[in-house]
Amino acid sequence: MYPQGSAMSAIVLRDNHMLDEQQFRLKADQTLERLHRALLQASEEFDFETDFAGALTIEFEDPPAKFVISPNGPVRQIWVSAHLRSSKLDWDPARETFVIPDTGQTLTEVVSDAVGRRLGRNIALGA
Repeated sequence: MYPQGSAMSAIVLRDNHMLDEQQFRLKADQTLERLHRALLQASEEFDFETDFAGALTIEFEDPPAKFVISPNGPVRQIWVSAHLRSSKLDWDPARETFVIPDTGQTLTEVVSDAVGRRLGRNIALGA
């Protein structure tokens, strides 16, 4: 097998472990629901709101900002839009989670980093 995070591991993830539409939807919904619960818990301590209705949103009031985490079925990825950047995450069957292929960073890590950066402090989401 190729080293995690290498260009070849990304190819393996995309080609050999492609989820069908139903599998992707199930895994994406489960993952986003767990992340939403973790964000709801964190929002009790920190100043943001979150909602999950197909796509997961995180909204900040002062100054206003909105992050969006959404499933993209045709390419079987979860896309994260935060801080004027977009991250695209693939399913990693070995780790049972969505990851950025080039870095191995998980969806929970990506969102924790983005929210923490926005709040100016580290937060850990237990998703």
